[in-house]
Amino acid sequence: MSEELLLRHCSPTVIGLKTANMFVCRFDSKEQECSTLQRLNKKLCSKGLRIIPLRHNEDKVLLYLYRPSKLKRDLKDTQADKLLQSCGYSCGNMNLCIVQLIKRLRENEDFPHEIGLFLGYPPEDVCGFIENKAQCCKCVGCWKVYGDAEKAQATFEKYKRCTELCCSLAAKGVSIEKLAACY
Repeated sequence: MSEELLLRHCSPTVIGLKTANMFVCRFDSKEQECSTLQRLNKKLCSKGLRIIPLRHNEDKVLLYLYRPSKLKRDLKDTQADKLLQSCGYSCGNMNLCIVQLIKRLRENEDFPHEIGLFLGYPPEDVCGFIENKAQCCKCVGCWKVYGDAEKAQATFEKYKRCTELCCSLAAKGVSIEKLAACY
């Protein structure tokens, strides 16, 4: 897996604007997957980032790049905590919540809707998505918006500009470690 692929899908998380991103990657073998993730975690852990596999499907792996400090804060939100509790999560322990998310992803073909909370989406939008069965949103970008559409659209634009800039800088030789904001 190239760092270019990681930046194309995860630049807002890499530089610290966003809690997390997910993307699919192909690996030739389990050994390649393990060595790649180990190499990336070695580079990124000191920058406050982690990358882990969430689900495997043949030769594809759903990867999760996240900032533990931001995720811990996001999951403490009252609305997020209430939603996770209603879905059976053991709130109060971020790592256990991730393990439970992985279990839910691996046991079900569909994505659990609460996954938006693990990606840093506003809890009101995650709850709105669930309550409205993905219908009647105010706008769509990185996620479906049910709350503050103006703020969300500004965020979508910021993420887009961030990705363009990071990919451009990486193409000029700037390393992912230099792009990663340290928290």
